[in-house]
Amino acid sequence: MSDDWTGAIDCDFHPRAPTPRDLSRYMDEHWRDAVETRGIDAWDSIAYPANAPLTIRPDWREAGADEDPVAAAKVTLDRFGFAHAICNCLFPVQAFRDENLGAAFARAVNDWLAAEWLAKDARLRGSVVLPIQSTERAVDEIERRAGDPRFVQVLMLAFGEHPLGKSRYWPIYAAAERHSFTVGIHAGSSYHHAVTGSGWPTYYLEDYAAQSQGFHTQLGSLIAEGVFVKFPRLKVVLIESGVTWLPPYLWRLAKFWRGVRNEVPWIDRSPEAFVRDHVRLTAQPFDAPSGAEHIGRLMDQLQSDTMLLFATDFPHWQYDGDAMLPPGVSPALRRKILIDNPLATYPRLERSP
Repeated sequence: MSDDWTGAIDCDFHPRAPTPRDLSRYMDEHWRDAVETRGIDAWDSIAYPANAPLTIRPDWREAGADEDPVAAAKVTLDRFGFAHAICNCLFPVQAFRDENLGAAFARAVNDWLAAEWLAKDARLRGSVVLPIQSTERAVDEIERRAGDPRFVQVLMLAFGEHPLGKSRYWPIYAAAERHSFTVGIHAGSSYHHAVTGSGWPTYYLEDYAAQSQGFHTQLGSLIAEGVFVKFPRLKVVLIESGVTWLPPYLWRLAKFWRGVRNEVPWIDRSPEAFVRDHVRLTAQPFDAPSGAEHIGRLMDQLQSDTMLLFATDFPHWQYDGDAMLPPGVSPALRRKILIDNPLATYPRLERSP
């Protein structure tokens, strides 16, 4: 397989989450005082365990690439010739129970990302972090950033207070569709509730592996509640969900839909059809067994060559060396994953400067 990555679009690229003290510079006086007087400035906001090997690849850690956009571009965009990288900042805005504080931090995160990363390299694009605690404030943040073509996606998490198909969130999808934003659902949680149906796990390993359960819930909710019927132009990207869970989950969902379809009459076609039209997945972390034959079998199960999007998951460790795609991907499929599928998924990329 060719090693040419020229023109690829990295759909999951992580600047290190800033600290509250970093973000306070992008807040007005009231919120700067609140961050200091409430002791929030001392809170470590890093989303991954600082010393875990999974957090940062050793070569990228040594280069300081997760903190410096120039270094990040050097080890990724410059080295491989990527056309764009979409920055997904995982500062835990969703963890705040105070929706006003959550909205203040969301604004600050998005302003920080624009100033500290997007302005430093013309190839970088951004996702709008949403204060999901308040639908009204989330819509306000979408409207505030809609005029900046460098932002191509709005960002939500796989675990939260409610399934994301609920009508309470529909104004967010209406605003996203109106401004041609793609909706990204990233692995993560507000941690107001346990990440398993049986309570809190003990170890990070369990948490990380359990994230796919959150994607099961969100995908089923989006389909069953009729989000894709209500918003026919909406595209949703499941980021860091893994890939191999999707076909068996869709088989199960479709089987039971056929038995209880009178409960959801607005679903006028199989759940699999909605997913093929509206849902995409990033290809890292790729959780299939090694071996080219498994890749072909998985693509047959997905019944689509448009669903996978290229991603490095920078700066996290997910693969060895430069093996950013699994073995056995044909040249035609490779082109789709690297370039064509991302361009079709993110309409705002086409209008970017």
